[in-house]
Amino acid sequence: MNRNPIIPFILIMALGIGLVFFLSLEGLNNAEEKADKAKEEEKGGEQASSGEFDPEAHYKENCMSCHGGNYEGGAGPALKGTDLSKDQIKDTIKNGKGIMPAGLVEDENLDAMADWILSLK
Repeated sequence: MNRNPIIPFILIMALGIGLVFFLSLEGLNNAEEKADKAKEEEKGGEQASSGEFDPEAHYKENCMSCHGGNYEGGAGPALKGTDLSKDQIKDTIKNGKGIMPAGLVEDENLDAMADWILSLK
């Protein structure tokens, strides 16, 4: 009736190693999915699939935190009633100014974004 006490420990250890191995493979798969999703978002995500640029949706995703939910300003200046020209707006969006980073809108969408900003009342 003398059982070897090390056998249960070896079984538990083998089960634990197998579980760690399985979970690490599952984690790698999830990391690849997240990386693929991030690459898709960098390329335009929904914009690229629909083929049409939506300035308001772009604003809500990238600009609202600084310019406010009602375009009233905050960390960035107010967009409602701006006295900037279309070319000045495009230049600011393309090159940045102050704390605003450059390149938030693709070059081919600058006109649409500037027109949308000028339409805010």
